[in-house]
Amino acid sequence: MSTENFDAVDIIRIKRDRGTLSPAQIDWAIDAYTRGVIAEEQMAALNMAILLNGMDRSEISQWTTAMINSGERMDFSSLRNSDGSVKLTTDKHSTGGVGDKITLPLAPLVAVFGVAVPQLSGRGLGHTGGTLDKLEAISGWRAELSNEAMMTQLSEVGAVICAAGAGLAPADKKLYALRDVTGTVEAIPLIASSIMSKKIAEGTGALVLDVKVGSGAFMKTRENALELARTMVNLGTDAGVHTVALLTNMDTPLGLTAGNAIEVEESIEILAGGGPADVVELTIALATEMLAGAGIRDVDVAAALKDGRAMDKWRAMISAQGGDNDAPLPVAKESDVVYAPADGVLTGLDAMDVGVAAWRLGAGRARREDPVQAGAGVRLHAKPGDVVRRGQPLATMLTDTPERFERARPLLESAATIAPMGSRPEMSLILDRIAAT
Repeated sequence: MSTENFDAVDIIRIKRDRGTLSPAQIDWAIDAYTRGVIAEEQMAALNMAILLNGMDRSEISQWTTAMINSGERMDFSSLRNSDGSVKLTTDKHSTGGVGDKITLPLAPLVAVFGVAVPQLSGRGLGHTGGTLDKLEAISGWRAELSNEAMMTQLSEVGAVICAAGAGLAPADKKLYALRDVTGTVEAIPLIASSIMSKKIAEGTGALVLDVKVGSGAFMKTRENALELARTMVNLGTDAGVHTVALLTNMDTPLGLTAGNAIEVEESIEILAGGGPADVVELTIALATEMLAGAGIRDVDVAAALKDGRAMDKWRAMISAQGGDNDAPLPVAKESDVVYAPADGVLTGLDAMDVGVAAWRLGAGRARREDPVQAGAGVRLHAKPGDVVRRGQPLATMLTDTPERFERARPLLESAATIAPMGSRPEMSLILDRIAAT
């Protein structure tokens, strides 16, 4: 005889018929699915009903809380400054893009100002790169840390970038795998709760969301990106986390690299006071928001990049996780060049095409268990707004397996839009800022 409080079919019918689930129904649904009481096909049906009919703010908030309650919560309240006061924590999450290496310079930059940055990151899948894959290009660096090791590093260095433990929101891992094979990944309530359940369980005091929009982003339209950003900001706010979001342009790759080792190389250039202007701009903007969320304002963030303080934090952070700061980064065995077909102004460089090209060259993975090539990727030689000449290099393809070149080349050739001289492309990087309502 069943002792369950609810029936899965009844809950599916409520959402199918555009009804509202009660907090108790949501709590039971997540718990029962995690325990295996709700079958995969039943949760797939519920996910599809949510995709088609949506959820209101209270439902999404309760769904997120139930996901958090499926596992452990981290607690950073024991972190202390030298004067004994509680060390503030702040974090950033990006919805993923091409060339998005921002976490690498950002975490040590924010740590310069005495705020702890517990950056729990993931691996790449498809055309978007993973932060952990990039950092594993550094000899000896390890992504897996115990909670104790993470706390020690946050106390001593101030920043950590590592893999999230299996204990954080385990319901999300099971739900994500199901959404991936049932065409329900795009449901905004489920995207928002997936991201925010892990971030809230992580225990940070403030959170800045970098919500990408454009060809290389998960959200292709500004309308959908704004809806996702507002939903996530509200979830964070309802959970007592100071949360803001920046809507940022992902029509064009960030920086001049898309790959693993080459993105680390570019990040080190940023920390040395150089690097591409767009990566510097977004790093400073996100750092400023992260610090403001922790109550720190009127500090010169740009100066900390220029004067070496952020680089010092980076080196300490890498060393603490076993990385050799002075070891050479992996280099691809083979390279080939894509040239400009005509004179003109580069007015577009499609981020999705560049990301898929880097993936085809070996920088990404089709399945979570696939290996990646550390040295593979795409190095860009021009950005939108640049004048180019016929025969000028536009991009260099990098891989250990040269048979991949012919699958990547057409994408890079189609990625570039060259217009007559005098054309001016739209260049805005930060499109909007979304705060709590």
